[in-house]
Amino acid sequence: MKAERVVLDTSVLISAALRRSGRPRVVVEAVREERGALLFSDETLDELRSRFHRPKFDRYVGREGRAVYLAQLEAVSEWVSIAGAKLGCRDPDDDKLLETALMGAADCLVTGDRDLLEMSPFQDIPILTPAGFLDLRITR
Repeated sequence: MKAERVVLDTSVLISAALRRSGRPRVVVEAVREERGALLFSDETLDELRSRFHRPKFDRYVGREGRAVYLAQLEAVSEWVSIAGAKLGCRDPDDDKLLETALMGAADCLVTGDRDLLEMSPFQDIPILTPAGFLDLRITR
C-alpha cells in the first residue's frame, strides 16, 4: 500500500510525540521518510494544538519540545479545506478527520479510535490502526 498522503488522528500524533518508541512514532517517521504528506485541515490542526498544549503533558515533553514537534509536522504537511460536513461517524467530532481524508485524497487514515475504525473503508479510504498501517507497509 502506498502511503503518500496520510491523515493521522490527534491521539496518534500525540502518542508519537510522547513516546520515542512505539507504533505511533514509527508511523510518523515512516510517512516522513517516504516523503509522504501528512494531511491537515485547519480544524484538525487546531484540535492537535489545543490538546497537545494541555498542562498534563508538561511532565512528558516541555512546551518548547512540543512547539518544535508541531513545527516539524507542519513542515511536512499539506492543508486541505473542509466545510464541516456531517459524514455519519458515531462521534460527530471525528467527521473532520473523515472530511480531511476525503478532501485531501488520502491513501489512508490512521487512528486508534473505534468509532472511526468501524467505518473502514470510508469511501474507499482505508482506516487503519498504527499496527495495521505498519503491517501493510511491510507486506507491500
